[in-house]
Amino acid sequence: MNLKYTNLIEKAIQARENSYSPFSNFKVGAALLTKNGKVYTGCNIEISSFSLTLCAERVAFAKAISEGETQFIAIAISTNKNKIFYPCGACLQFMAEFSKELKVILIGTKTKYEIHNLNKLLPKQFNL
Repeated sequence: MNLKYTNLIEKAIQARENSYSPFSNFKVGAALLTKNGKVYTGCNIEISSFSLTLCAERVAFAKAISEGETQFIAIAISTNKNKIFYPCGACLQFMAEFSKELKVILIGTKTKYEIHNLNKLLPKQFNL
Protein backbone atom coordinates (compact mmCIF):
# COMPACT_ATOMS: atom_id res chain seq x y z
CA MET A 1 0.00 0.00 0.00
CA ASN A 2 1.19 3.50 -0.81
CA LEU A 3 2.10 4.78 2.66
CA LYS A 4 1.54 8.36 1.57
CA TYR A 5 -2.16 7.65 1.06
CA THR A 6 -2.79 4.90 3.67
CA ASN A 7 -4.67 7.19 6.06
CA LEU A 8 -6.73 8.70 3.24
CA ILE A 9 -7.74 5.25 1.97
CA GLU A 10 -8.76 4.18 5.49
CA LYS A 11 -10.84 7.33 5.99
CA ALA A 12 -12.65 6.85 2.66
CA ILE A 13 -13.53 3.28 3.59
CA GLN A 14 -14.82 4.46 6.98
CA ALA A 15 -16.79 7.34 5.43
CA ARG A 16 -18.83 5.03 3.22
CA GLU A 17 -20.35 3.49 6.36
CA ASN A 18 -22.33 6.73 6.80
CA SER A 19 -23.82 6.45 3.31
CA TYR A 20 -27.54 7.00 3.01
CA SER A 21 -28.36 4.82 0.00
CA PRO A 22 -31.70 3.08 0.66
CA PHE A 23 -32.59 2.71 -3.02
CA SER A 24 -29.39 1.44 -4.65
CA ASN A 25 -27.46 0.14 -1.63
CA PHE A 26 -24.43 1.54 -3.49
CA LYS A 27 -22.41 3.01 -0.63
CA VAL A 28 -19.66 5.49 -1.46
CA GLY A 29 -17.18 7.20 0.84
CA ALA A 30 -14.62 9.86 0.03
CA ALA A 31 -11.71 11.39 1.91
CA LEU A 32 -10.21 14.64 0.65
CA LEU A 33 -6.70 15.77 1.60
CA THR A 34 -6.05 19.51 1.70
CA LYS A 35 -2.73 21.21 1.03
CA ASN A 36 -2.35 21.95 4.76
CA GLY A 37 -2.83 18.28 5.70
CA LYS A 38 -6.47 18.28 6.87
CA VAL A 39 -8.79 15.50 5.73
CA TYR A 40 -12.49 16.02 5.03
CA THR A 41 -14.78 13.06 4.44
CA GLY A 42 -18.08 12.63 2.67
CA CYS A 43 -20.57 9.92 1.79
CA ASN A 44 -23.25 9.65 -0.86
CA ILE A 45 -26.75 10.72 0.10
CA GLU A 46 -29.58 9.32 -2.03
CA ILE A 47 -32.91 11.09 -2.18
CA SER A 48 -36.07 9.56 -3.65
CA SER A 49 -35.96 12.29 -6.28
CA PHE A 50 -32.69 10.95 -7.69
CA SER A 51 -31.64 14.19 -9.35
CA LEU A 52 -31.16 15.64 -5.85
CA THR A 53 -28.74 12.88 -4.79
CA LEU A 54 -25.34 14.04 -3.55
CA CYS A 55 -22.18 12.17 -4.44
CA ALA A 56 -19.60 11.47 -1.72
CA GLU A 57 -16.91 13.40 -3.57
CA ARG A 58 -18.92 16.61 -3.72
CA VAL A 59 -19.99 16.24 -0.08
CA ALA A 60 -16.33 16.07 0.99
CA PHE A 61 -15.45 19.07 -1.16
CA ALA A 62 -18.43 21.07 0.13
CA LYS A 63 -17.45 20.39 3.74
CA ALA A 64 -13.86 21.49 3.08
CA ILE A 65 -14.80 24.56 1.08
CA SER A 66 -17.35 25.63 3.69
CA GLU A 67 -14.47 25.59 6.20
CA GLY A 68 -12.34 27.87 4.01
CA GLU A 69 -10.24 25.24 2.23
CA THR A 70 -9.59 25.72 -1.48
CA GLN A 71 -6.32 23.88 -2.13
CA PHE A 72 -6.40 20.11 -2.43
CA ILE A 73 -3.83 17.35 -3.00
CA ALA A 74 -5.74 14.06 -3.23
CA ILE A 75 -9.10 12.39 -2.86
CA ALA A 76 -9.71 8.71 -2.10
CA ILE A 77 -13.01 7.15 -3.17
CA SER A 78 -14.36 3.83 -1.90
CA THR A 79 -17.51 1.81 -2.62
CA ASN A 80 -19.04 -1.23 -0.96
CA LYS A 81 -18.72 -3.29 -4.16
CA ASN A 82 -15.02 -4.29 -3.77
CA LYS A 83 -14.20 -3.07 -7.25
CA ILE A 84 -12.98 0.18 -8.69
CA PHE A 85 -15.57 2.70 -9.87
CA TYR A 86 -14.74 6.01 -11.53
CA PRO A 87 -16.33 9.28 -10.37
CA CYS A 88 -19.24 10.64 -12.39
CA GLY A 89 -18.67 13.50 -14.81
CA ALA A 90 -20.31 16.03 -12.49
CA CYS A 91 -17.88 15.15 -9.70
CA LEU A 92 -14.89 15.27 -12.03
CA GLN A 93 -15.89 18.74 -13.23
CA PHE A 94 -16.52 19.87 -9.64
CA MET A 95 -13.06 18.66 -8.56
CA ALA A 96 -11.40 20.30 -11.58
CA GLU A 97 -12.74 23.67 -10.47
CA PHE A 98 -10.38 23.50 -7.49
CA SER A 99 -7.44 21.30 -8.50
CA LYS A 100 -6.61 20.15 -12.00
CA GLU A 101 -3.56 18.33 -10.57
CA LEU A 102 -5.56 16.42 -7.93
CA LYS A 103 -4.60 12.79 -7.32
CA VAL A 104 -7.70 10.58 -7.49
CA ILE A 105 -7.35 7.30 -5.60
CA LEU A 106 -9.96 4.76 -6.65
CA ILE A 107 -10.31 1.98 -4.10
CA GLY A 108 -11.43 -1.56 -4.88
CA THR A 109 -10.15 -2.98 -1.60
CA LYS A 110 -7.58 -1.81 0.96
CA THR A 111 -4.84 -3.42 -1.09
CA LYS A 112 -6.29 -2.97 -4.60
CA TYR A 113 -6.53 0.62 -5.78
CA GLU A 114 -5.53 2.91 -8.62
CA ILE A 115 -4.08 6.41 -8.48
CA HIS A 116 -4.95 8.77 -11.34
CA ASN A 117 -4.31 12.41 -12.12
CA LEU A 118 -7.59 14.31 -12.41
CA ASN A 119 -6.46 15.98 -15.63
CA LYS A 120 -6.17 12.51 -17.21
CA LEU A 121 -9.66 11.47 -16.05
CA LEU A 122 -11.16 14.72 -17.34
CA PRO A 123 -8.80 16.07 -19.98
CA LYS A 124 -11.22 18.67 -21.36
CA GLN A 125 -12.62 20.46 -18.32
CA PHE A 126 -15.12 23.24 -18.81
CA ASN A 127 -13.72 26.59 -17.72
CA LEU A 128 -14.43 30.24 -18.40
